[in-house]
Formats: sequence, structure tokens, C-alpha cells
Amino acid sequence: MQHIFEIAQIILSALLTIFVLVQSREGGLSSAVSGGTAYRSKRGLEKVVFIGTIVLGVLFALNSLWLIYLSK
Repeated sequence: MQHIFEIAQIILSALLTIFVLVQSREGGLSSAVSGGTAYRSKRGLEKVVFIGTIVLGVLFALNSLWLIYLSK
């Protein structure tokens, strides 16, 4: 059972890394175009990536805690 959660941890960490990198690239492009000083709301794919990053982060944290619990 623990083996499944360890594999899930690897997959979650890879996906989380990809989502963070994509998000930082999008932020750099949007701030370069708009000047970086004005607030603007996230729309479309940028919003999906933002929410996906939050969801993956929460799943990663919960999976980490579960793996700690299983190891005891």
C-alpha cells in the first residue's frame, strides 16, 4: 500500500514542478507586456494553471503526511 503512495508522491512532485515553472513563465510574460505594476485578474489557461498549482500543492502535502503516518 505504501508503494502506491510513494509513486503518487513522485508523480505529484513532477507535476507540481511543471505547473510552477509554467506559471512563472506566464507571469513574466504578462508583467513584461503590461509593465508589471497594474493588477489584473487571471483568465483562461492562466487561471487553470494557478488553481491546478494550488490543488497539486495540497495533494502533495496531504500525501506527504499520509506517507509519514504509514511509515510509523
